[in-house]
Amino acid sequence: MNNAAEDVISHVISEADFDSLPSDSINEIKRRIIDSIGVARGALKSLPAKIAANTAKEYKGNALMLNGNRTSPDMAAFYNTLLIRYIDFNDTYLSKEPLHPSDMLGALFSVGSLKNVSLRDLFLPTALGYDISMKLCDSTSLREKGYDHVNFLQVGATAALSKMLNLSDAQTRNAISMTIIPHVALRESRVGALSMWKAGAAADASRVSVFASILARNGFTAPATPITGKMGFIKEIAPDMRLKSRAFDPYAITHTFIKKYPVEYHAQVAVDLALRLARRVNWPDIKKIEIITYEAGKSILADSEKWDPTNKETADHSLPFIVCSALAHKDFWLENYLKLKDPATRKLMRLTKVYENSEYSKVYPTSLPTKIKIYTRKEVYEDKLDLPRGHWKNPMSNEELKAKFVRLGGAPKDFDDILKTDGKRVSSLAK
Repeated sequence: MNNAAEDVISHVISEADFDSLPSDSINEIKRRIIDSIGVARGALKSLPAKIAANTAKEYKGNALMLNGNRTSPDMAAFYNTLLIRYIDFNDTYLSKEPLHPSDMLGALFSVGSLKNVSLRDLFLPTALGYDISMKLCDSTSLREKGYDHVNFLQVGATAALSKMLNLSDAQTRNAISMTIIPHVALRESRVGALSMWKAGAAADASRVSVFASILARNGFTAPATPITGKMGFIKEIAPDMRLKSRAFDPYAITHTFIKKYPVEYHAQVAVDLALRLARRVNWPDIKKIEIITYEAGKSILADSEKWDPTNKETADHSLPFIVCSALAHKDFWLENYLKLKDPATRKLMRLTKVYENSEYSKVYPTSLPTKIKIYTRKEVYEDKLDLPRGHWKNPMSNEELKAKFVRLGGAPKDFDDILKTDGKRVSSLAK
């Protein structure tokens, strides 16, 4: 038995079959599709979406864009994933490396529309793509090495596409190789002041996975050992990388998290806490705020640039802004990002300190403990939570997910149709 990473991935792909999918996983796949369509609709009018839509006009093709237009399959994958990712509101997986696995659905919607597939036809590719990308996230930390999680997203997306396109083992290996070798993404996309490329990186990962998969289907070859080769991913990027399981895990998707609020996942608990505390204290009475969190929460969401966010991309990764905006407005939704210079929020940010608790860091990512303490002239208010709503151990109900979908602009009937109708065509998912 060969345990080289390429062979492990190939074995998982070959082992995956529809009959192994349990009803729990199928239900979660439907919920991820619904959630992705909802957050995509929430991003339709954003500037990055408009730029990408205009760019797509320069590419000819018949693949579905989630605005209802058509373009080339790779450009459609870029656009669709950009919509899914941009408002930072789609699902999350936390392990040695974090990931937003539903980013890959942008690629599946694009290629699926060309094949006129049904939602049911997405179930196995989605389950497989999630499993592969999550196994990779379990194998090593890219963040610590200066590389981006989309390196693992694009492999998962390519694995998913290999099922959808019925690629042979050789074609699949070539597609994965062409996805990895020319496209090693740097972590620079997610440090300091952030830009549109925070979402663009995932969109590009979907784009290259589609291009590589179609190229491989048509016979193009690539190096056989993109991961374990003499100058492969392990040697050059992640020498500690270890893929532990050769078995397809059809339950993998059930261990990912849906977001309740449009913020980076490590801030989900903080929003819950801030809104609970906002019911107990009025913001003008606040004299000091302390946010106590774990290493990832502090290093990702409270580095120097996050204390003066000047755009949405940085603000949704700013723990001080997110907490203080929730306290000032007693709500947190997309509209909060239209108030980046809000005087109340900025005043509260100047009164805020963020601390890492080493004990909290030890239990991450199994638990996400966060505490907020608010000091007024007369009293100290504090609250602590370990898991946000939407975590797989604290899941959002279908009613809560529907409320999110509708608030983002989706029609209640569309929600019900996707949840109940496996035969719905992918081409009908556009606005």
